[in-house]
Amino acid sequence: NGRSLKPPRLFLCVCKTAVLSVLQIQVIEDDRANKSSEPFTTGVKGQTPPLVTTNFQVKDQGNASPRFVRCTAYNIPCTADMAKQSQVPLAAVIKPLAMLPPDETRPYMVDHGEAGPIRCNRCKAYMCPYMQFIEGGRRFQCGFCSCVTDVPPHYFQHLDHTGKRVDCCDRPELSLGSYEFVATVDYCKNNKLPQPPSFIFFIDVSYNAVKSGMVNIVCQELKTLLDYLPRENPEADSVVRVGFVTYNKVLHFYNVKSSLAQPQMMVVSDVSDMFLPLLDGFLVNVNDSRMVIESLLDQIPEMFADTRETETVFGPVIQAGLEALKAADCAGKLFLFHSSLPIAEAPGKLKNREDKKLVGTDKEKSLFQPQSGFYSNLSKECVAQGCCVDLFLFPNQYVDVATLGVVPVSTGGSVYKYTYFQAEMDRERFLNDLRRDVQKPMGFDAVMRVRTSTGIRATDFFGSFFMSNTTDVELAGLDCDKTVTVEFRHDDKLSEDTGALMQCAVLYTSCSGQRRLRVHNMAVNCCSQLADLYRNCETDTIINFFSKYAYRSLLNTPTKTVRDTLVNQCAQILACYRKNCASPSSAGQLILPECMKLLPVYLNCVLKSDVLQPGADVSVDDRAYLRQLLSCMDVSESHVFFYPRLLPLVRHTILHQWSLPMAVRNSEERLSKGGVYLLETGLYLFLWVGANAQQELLSNIFGTPTFSQIDPNMTSLPELDNPFSQRLREIIDSFRSQRSRYMKLMVVKQEDKAELIFKHFLCEDKSASGGASYVDFLCHMHKEIRQLLS
Repeated sequence: NGRSLKPPRLFLCVCKTAVLSVLQIQVIEDDRANKSSEPFTTGVKGQTPPLVTTNFQVKDQGNASPRFVRCTAYNIPCTADMAKQSQVPLAAVIKPLAMLPPDETRPYMVDHGEAGPIRCNRCKAYMCPYMQFIEGGRRFQCGFCSCVTDVPPHYFQHLDHTGKRVDCCDRPELSLGSYEFVATVDYCKNNKLPQPPSFIFFIDVSYNAVKSGMVNIVCQELKTLLDYLPRENPEADSVVRVGFVTYNKVLHFYNVKSSLAQPQMMVVSDVSDMFLPLLDGFLVNVNDSRMVIESLLDQIPEMFADTRETETVFGPVIQAGLEALKAADCAGKLFLFHSSLPIAEAPGKLKNREDKKLVGTDKEKSLFQPQSGFYSNLSKECVAQGCCVDLFLFPNQYVDVATLGVVPVSTGGSVYKYTYFQAEMDRERFLNDLRRDVQKPMGFDAVMRVRTSTGIRATDFFGSFFMSNTTDVELAGLDCDKTVTVEFRHDDKLSEDTGALMQCAVLYTSCSGQRRLRVHNMAVNCCSQLADLYRNCETDTIINFFSKYAYRSLLNTPTKTVRDTLVNQCAQILACYRKNCASPSSAGQLILPECMKLLPVYLNCVLKSDVLQPGADVSVDDRAYLRQLLSCMDVSESHVFFYPRLLPLVRHTILHQWSLPMAVRNSEERLSKGGVYLLETGLYLFLWVGANAQQELLSNIFGTPTFSQIDPNMTSLPELDNPFSQRLREIIDSFRSQRSRYMKLMVVKQEDKAELIFKHFLCEDKSASGGASYVDFLCHMHKEIRQLLS
């Protein structure tokens, strides 16, 4: 009636599936229609941003852009009791070094000279728009702890009639949500300005690695890729130094000093006590040593072409990189190209412990835990040095990703996995991943701290990092794709008048060797009415948090218990809404808050994921890999990971240059035999071709009018001279550019054996591993809610 104080809600009669079928797509399309035309301005406190599926522009007016920070709720409960009653998690997904679109300004750099950034005397929060200047501008009161601090003379400025500094709009730290400070020597290790970082490439040259073609591909690519090392100024040369090591069960170090005519190899066969056999000539400037490096990269595939050595080491490889960075007194990144379980006699040696019989039992959690404490201890040393590890795996069998991934995950690194790597089929995906990994902006030797205003505090953290205390998130490396998810809890009552504040500060070394502070600020509202909480939640962020919480719980809790806990918490959230916010109605109706319409469908996708409910063909390594991968995903990537995007390729909609075809529900019943569909999962792209697809459509896409002549092994579409082919390839390129991993294209013909893989991602249908269809899960969820209410 327009006068109700209760939030809008959705009534669903669970027996009517027709209502459900448009939900997910309609919510996304409505958000696009309502929120993509005008810029999202961050100046209004507690404003819920557009969905991650909406294309929008951000204008920073005092709160961090949703590209940097997304919250589960933008109007949080005033009390711990109210938060407990609702069961809505209070969390933020923070992506500190996120890349911004070309039409948005990257955070400004603020340099206060030798004095360094202005901070609160008590809580050490950095100067931001929430500090209030008093006594004519001579002092400021902290928005986080209310302490009053003197303004240094060099920073003094008069106040206007509203109490704001007259230079407020000229200073990023007083007017924007995100900005950077140049850090002084006080913020550096041992009070010494840092050296530029180094990259070290470790190439496995055992039999499997050579035979698969991996060694040859890596060596050829590095010759070009070294021209694209990260740099601040695109016009200047990169100051990142590089080094090269090959290994099997021994390590071969290479001297590539510019004065040498040929590279020199030095072998370390005693891997039980790893040391660096050379200092001068190991880490070099690319331009100075280019001839020697290219000669080395040409020789490596030839040197090991006839190898019969099948065993590899792994622990000593990381130890060698760590020793090299220590000797050079710099931070850096190790790139490991590795193929097999490290069974050679050496520190960190592993055994094959894959046991499918443990899946579904209480002992299943042991499969996700590392075999020993060796790699955890090594991680600690790496983080102390600022040594980040990226691991590229090329396994043909079990390699124990749960253990090999410990160092990458603890140092802010990444794991890439190319199972049964075939040079022809997987080359493009691997090289695109490698190129992006080497070139992307990143910081080194980083420490992140999250400060909050009185009443709440950060209590838990999720992501790829190390913590030696309860407050500092330590990252040997932090790139533009990584997120840190933070959970908050009450430690006092909050006020509706003042709201709640959060400040994330990341201290890091740039790729040019400059020490910096990246600061993101966020202010949210506080409420004493549950209806206000339910009106301002963000479902995609809630699902991102729930999935990370659940995936981490697998280390200590049986899978079934983790799944049941998720269902129970979701039911409690919706039951609390039904009981306290919704109008009285029939018990046969499922009533959902407007902004949580999609919570059940997305939660069901999390429950059916390979990590929580694997099919018989999903390996333990795959589950460990996906568990690690999700831990630092942002909200847009977790969204498509759990609910893939399914687009019908219809001629008249595809040829609209300015928009994509409208997606359809992720269900087999939406597929037409006469159609062609593109499915994006975030890790793969599938092109599904119906058996009765029109000849003209097939000719435009594949260059053949006949279904039987389509090659299902193709991984890229032919470049045909017609508008449809051109537009479809543009869409595929656009999808790939939005993701941090290169998505391999798989062509799936209807009723082909590959269709089973494709159908696995149709997440609204019942899954082969026993996961419920969306409709069945909705009925189950309704039953759970009714039980809680009764």
